[in-house]
Amino acid sequence: MPSEASTPGVLRSIVIPAYNEESRITSTLERTIAYLSALPGASEIIVVDDGSRDATGAIVQAKAATAPDQVRLRLLRHYPNQGKGASVREGCLAAQGRYILFTDADLATPIEEADKLWSALDQGYDLAIGSRVQPDGRDMRASQPLYRRWLGKLYHAFVALVVLRGITDTQCGFKAFTRQAAHYLFGAQQLEGIVFDTEVLFLAQRARLRIAQVPVVWTNVGGSRMQVTPGHAFTVLRDLLSIRLLHLREPSPMRAPDESPPRR
Repeated sequence: MPSEASTPGVLRSIVIPAYNEESRITSTLERTIAYLSALPGASEIIVVDDGSRDATGAIVQAKAATAPDQVRLRLLRHYPNQGKGASVREGCLAAQGRYILFTDADLATPIEEADKLWSALDQGYDLAIGSRVQPDGRDMRASQPLYRRWLGKLYHAFVALVVLRGITDTQCGFKAFTRQAAHYLFGAQQLEGIVFDTEVLFLAQRARLRIAQVPVVWTNVGGSRMQVTPGHAFTVLRDLLSIRLLHLREPSPMRAPDESPPRR
């Protein structure tokens, strides 16, 4: 596990896992850099290139050379492809900001929605997770194809049965953590596929961390990398059933914060 000490002055880290994202990574980085540049203090963006076979990594490197001083852009690389969970874990453990957020490369949740999650962390929560379920009951996932909606309902019903309860949307790819919570949770995470979100939330609930569920805007974006096949379904089921077995030992307590949280 990396040191708890942050790079001096870095308030926010944004982690972006990326796999064959050359068609949209430029616009994603430009929008994220513009967003962070408008906030006080220094920030960083960490792109984890998960074994891309296209020009994703080269584009990020070129963009890093022109990023403003206030926003550091870093590239981490996997060879071969290891999975989204592995990419998010590596990025969050490498992050040095006091607050750490990960988001999907397609920005299905606009990066500006991060304001809501930073605010929840400012209020004392250890992690703030985006929820596509709105206060009036509307579910942003209604824009997904019908088969994806039904698979999501089935997944969440099974999660509530065998892993954790009380979380309305475990799989929204928009979550923020204090640095202490991120390094604690991702240091214990073991799953490398898409079930990692559920594992991290299971660990957070077991450690009695304070979790804020924050309604966020979300739009279904085409080009999903997830292929729904019998083999994929088997892997998801196996990973879900393994979460409790992977964490039979009592968790060690999370280390106390070594500094007060930033104020925006």
